[in-house]
Amino acid sequence: MQRERLIARLIGRSQKPDGGGKGTRVPPASLLLSVLRRAGASASMVPTALGALVALLPLASALQSPAGAQPEPALRRLAQHLLARYQKGTRPVRDWRTTTDVAIDLMVYAILSVDEKNQVLTTYIWYRQHWTDEFLKWDPAHFDNLTQISLPVESIWVPDILINEFVDVGKSPHVPYVYVSHHGEVQNLKPIQVMTACSLDIYNFPFDVQNCSLTFTSWLHHIRDINLSLWRQPELVKFDRSVFMNQGEWELLYVLSRFQEFSVKSSDSYAEMKFYVVIRRRPLFYTVSLLLPSIFLMVMDIVGFYLPPHSGERVSFKITLLLGYSVFLIIVSDTLPATAVGTPLIGIYFVVCMALLVISLTETILIVRLVHKQDLQPHVPEWLKHLLLEKATILLCIRDRKKFSQSRMQSLDTSRQMENNDSTAKPTPYVCEDPRECGAAGGTRSALAFAGRTEGSAALQEVLREATAIRQLLEKREEFRDVAREWLQVGYVLDILLFRVYLAAVLAYSITLGTLWSVWRDA
Repeated sequence: MQRERLIARLIGRSQKPDGGGKGTRVPPASLLLSVLRRAGASASMVPTALGALVALLPLASALQSPAGAQPEPALRRLAQHLLARYQKGTRPVRDWRTTTDVAIDLMVYAILSVDEKNQVLTTYIWYRQHWTDEFLKWDPAHFDNLTQISLPVESIWVPDILINEFVDVGKSPHVPYVYVSHHGEVQNLKPIQVMTACSLDIYNFPFDVQNCSLTFTSWLHHIRDINLSLWRQPELVKFDRSVFMNQGEWELLYVLSRFQEFSVKSSDSYAEMKFYVVIRRRPLFYTVSLLLPSIFLMVMDIVGFYLPPHSGERVSFKITLLLGYSVFLIIVSDTLPATAVGTPLIGIYFVVCMALLVISLTETILIVRLVHKQDLQPHVPEWLKHLLLEKATILLCIRDRKKFSQSRMQSLDTSRQMENNDSTAKPTPYVCEDPRECGAAGGTRSALAFAGRTEGSAALQEVLREATAIRQLLEKREEFRDVAREWLQVGYVLDILLFRVYLAAVLAYSITLGTLWSVWRDA
């Protein structure tokens, strides 16, 4: 009877409706007991039936709840369960001797800029962290089989992993959540705009390859507290270009990774994970805008040697080329990278090209000086004639070298003939063999001289003087022409010699630079 009274009291409580009086009515306890007795149930069976009724009490309570009420969502209950007593200020381990292993990963998305002057590299990367939090574990069976949840990053402990090469805070988007699995594994995925210091070597510009490092390390915790590892295999990280935007000036070659321990003097060690981002510049734009115009100007300077050396047009042509190259250097000066450490090879190339243009102009001025104003110059020395008009013509394989030798022989014959004419023009004394003949001749001469003095006229003497002056003038002019012809031949041979030397220097310089740039481009 006591058990029946207790059960009746419980059933009576279950009959009370919720706050508003609305609910599902349950039969009274006395009614249920009378039904059991009338059904012929024995006294031993009544407690069993009453136990079954007690088991149905939760269902009765659920039926008495309001029609619109729903149970609390599993995500909310799990978040409250995880963060209710969570302390984000301490490392999430139950034993302080346990090391928190942080696995990191890196994917290069874009190369935004390379500042050679300030030695700064700006990249956009996808960064991933993974570690285990021992206080963020749960049983999925208690939370509707939920195995993963996103939590606010400000509400949990996050490792202080920084990049040592940071020089400025980039414009990175803020990702407020992290993923947490039921095993306590936390995944922090976020994109970062990284502005890092990098030792840029621009000597090979525009065929340069840059190697910049990104060093991830804990700024405070020792390796005993936080250790770093690589999330993926190094081979997968090295050639991963799945998200890289490959349309800019720089091309991503590969990303190397290496783990090392770092210590300052005798202090504790720190774990470091280094990523080496190797990039290469695409040289097509700089080849078209810098190298080709310079090459064209140098080719025009070489073609200018085919102008006649005795014409003044060659000097004006080369001066125009020199001025044009100077303007070209002024225009491209802003395109070249500027650093205080060194000068790129292309800058040295431009300076050498300018020097070659100056040498070419100097050579042209020298040749023009040789072939003009010959009236102020003496005859060409014999050693110079032998060296240039005979030996150099054979060495330079000049086809018309016979003309030079013939003209040289003509000049020699002309000089000898002039000496002979001068010697024959002088009066020679007449020698008589017979004394009587000499006497007669002396009388005749004196008679003729007297007659000439008496019969000669001033006009005849004037004609003789004019004829002598004209003869001397023609001889002098012919001598000047011979001198001019000799110096013109010397200038022509010397021009060919200097042109061959200049052309050999330009070709050697071009082949050397082309070979170096080809090796750097294919390296």
